[in-house]
Amino acid sequence: SLGEGAMLLIGMDRIKDAAVLEAAYDDAQGVTAAFNLNLLERINRELDGTIPLDAFRHRAIWNDDRARIEMHLEAIRDVAFTIERRPFDMAAGETIHTENSHKYGPRDARILLRAGGWTPVAEWTDPDGLFAVILAEAQPARHAP
Repeated sequence: SLGEGAMLLIGMDRIKDAAVLEAAYDDAQGVTAAFNLNLLERINRELDGTIPLDAFRHRAIWNDDRARIEMHLEAIRDVAFTIERRPFDMAAGETIHTENSHKYGPRDARILLRAGGWTPVAEWTDPDGLFAVILAEAQPARHAP
């Protein structure tokens, strides 16, 4: 929609060792956990929820098949609550899947961009190749022959 010749500069996180990714998304300071648990606080505040915050814990799980970190809020005990007066029950161990953070290999990133109508024209990475910044140009509209 930006038109032929438009430029896109995008950062993409690369696929890394699962332990590195899980540690990054479940940091020792608890910043990511607090961010994820804030969802429950907002539901309680904005949707008249009765979710007991102490009944959940944050989990970051690497899903290798889908090349993504999944953020979950896991019930640490059986719990019942309401949201907008509608009842919900969760058993201990069940999760609310709150977020995905996809990771891309070098080829994956180029395929994704091309599928979206962009031609990669330059790429920069950190020394270890853990992150990439890619410059891409909008492709002209193509029509089948």
